Amino acid sequence: MCGRYVSTRSPEDLVQLFQVTDWRAEEALAPNWNVAPTNNVWAVLERMPHDQTDATAVERELRPLRWGLVPSWAKDTKIGARMINARVETVHEKPAYRRAFAKHRCLLPADG
Repeated sequence: MCGRYVSTRSPEDLVQLFQVTDWRAEEALAPNWNVAPTNNVWAVLERMPHDQTDATAVERELRPLRWGLVPSWAKDTKIGARMINARVETVHEKPAYRRAFAKHRCLLPADG
């Protein structure tokens, strides 16, 4: 993936497109035609409700997140800007990406 992308869809559009069940209307991000690492972006996450034990009761959530990966061992959050690209062939092996790849995935909707 390149280091920049376009994100102009409204949260209402994203809620409908991705069948989101949890979204706070008061959260807002302006359209961005030059999204860079470390910018806040819309993310679609699938999470288990806190009061549920049934694995099939997954909720889809839309919320703003900071784009980039900050590994647990990092001393500075600025490293997240350099950690946006991973090779699909080795992402499950590299220490910096391994845990996030296995347990903390999300979808970042992009228009271009």
